[in-house]
Amino acid sequence: MPDYLKLKKSNCQNCYKCIRHCPVKSIRFQSSQAHIVKDECILCGQCFVVCPQNAKEIRNDVPIAEMFVKGECPVAVSLAPSFVANYPGATIETMRAALKKLGFDRVEETAVGASVVKTEYEKIIKERQQSVIISTCCHSVNTLVQKYYPEALPYLAHVLSPMQAHCKMLKEEDPELKTVFIGPCISKKAEADESPYVDCVLTFEELSAWFEKEGITMEAGEDHTEESRARLFPTTGGILRTMVCDDPEYTYMAIDGVENCINALEDIKSGKMENCFVEMSACFGSCINGPAMDQGQRQPVQDFIAVNKYAGKKDFAVPQPASEELKHDFDYISLYHLMPGNIEIEAILKKMGKTRPEQELNCGACGYNTCREKAIAVYQGKADVSMCLPYLMERSERFSNNILSNTPNGILVVNEELEVQQINKAAMKMLRIKSSSDVLGDLVVRIMDPLPFLNVLEKGTRLENKRDYYAEYDKYLEQTIVYDKSSNMLISILRDVTDEETQRREKEEIAAQTADIADKVVDKQMRIVQEIASLLGETAAETKIALTKLKESIANEENE
Repeated sequence: MPDYLKLKKSNCQNCYKCIRHCPVKSIRFQSSQAHIVKDECILCGQCFVVCPQNAKEIRNDVPIAEMFVKGECPVAVSLAPSFVANYPGATIETMRAALKKLGFDRVEETAVGASVVKTEYEKIIKERQQSVIISTCCHSVNTLVQKYYPEALPYLAHVLSPMQAHCKMLKEEDPELKTVFIGPCISKKAEADESPYVDCVLTFEELSAWFEKEGITMEAGEDHTEESRARLFPTTGGILRTMVCDDPEYTYMAIDGVENCINALEDIKSGKMENCFVEMSACFGSCINGPAMDQGQRQPVQDFIAVNKYAGKKDFAVPQPASEELKHDFDYISLYHLMPGNIEIEAILKKMGKTRPEQELNCGACGYNTCREKAIAVYQGKADVSMCLPYLMERSERFSNNILSNTPNGILVVNEELEVQQINKAAMKMLRIKSSSDVLGDLVVRIMDPLPFLNVLEKGTRLENKRDYYAEYDKYLEQTIVYDKSSNMLISILRDVTDEETQRREKEEIAAQTADIADKVVDKQMRIVQEIASLLGETAAETKIALTKLKESIANEENE
């Protein structure tokens, strides 16, 4: 399957929301990114709609449409009837005017195709061709049946969708015509790629972006066309509202939302339903709540009212094609899933820290409904063991507790009210506390001076390696206090430095004694030096006098 819907890697934040909302779990979590498993996807677009980080993107086919309108062949638009919900106040005429500015030659309503499709549904019921009939307007529902409920394949109405029926009618008028469907659906892109009648599909989001690029604004208008009942198709129950539902032997029902469709298919699969016509739509609220509606235009009640008001009371005046012209078969699409046995599942559960049934919380935080469903996904390579919030929390807590229990440093945690929240064994030993329950919840003043905590809290700056003597514990403690703004907690790290401080003081005493002895030795030596100097000074003076006299005597002799 091509990439109709794909991941924007840089945006994914590992929230698992797409997995939680994917009805068929066609998401593979790999390398901290949520990848769509294309072969398993039914293109319902829920992952695109619910992603809080805008990490999913739809294939952009505007360049193809631009190429068509610039080409030599005429190009026609088949416009989904949900456009009145996406473009408030717009009519087929105002849309036709805007689309022709983009270069399209013709703009027609897909509802024309819907009209002939509903008539074919009526014929199937009237002729008793099928006991259970599932509408085939929604490609996501069709794909769901083809991939996951092959038992229900015989119950799909063998009829083209309104999009294909309408585009086929347009191409029969002009075989050279290029057809572009515009609507709120992602899966229609896949349907078009499989169809000989549809050349391109644009979403309303793509169209709006194209309008904006070309500076085209949508005008409001009025429409009084009575022969337009099929415009009701994009609402829940809209197909049934266009049909003649008067066969007393048949039950007529409308089901929207993939989850509800799955429940209905389970009943059909089990043989619990008969003589039913089931209108199925993958989107809650049907097409007016399609995944590719403009995000700012999602107003379910107003959208329903807008579509309801826009639709007429009579069918479009179009000739009904022969049944063979509308016939469409749906084939089984095989999926291969490697399934683990109980031994493999138990082994994976054990890795997730779930060794007992009561540990299987089935909380759904990982995106899967049960822990065992998640274990199967792990076995299939679609999930990771770490995608379990309780497991991660327990592991983190266990790791944290292990550090706290084994570190030689004392750890004391207090809240902004200076109430003790946590204390480890090392701190309890330092502060002579028998049990943590003796101090938890009490004010820190019971065991320590609160002033350093208050200073850190008020100033917002950490206290670094402050040493004090605690007389009540007969200990020297070195304290560092850090304020954690994210948790609004003060963390005190204590280190028993009593031995260090004792050794330091002993060294200071030894140093002082040594200095005193040295001073005394120096004084004594100085006295000795002075006495020697004195003696040396007298001898030197006498020698100097004698030598001077000798020098003078020699000089006198020479003169004579």
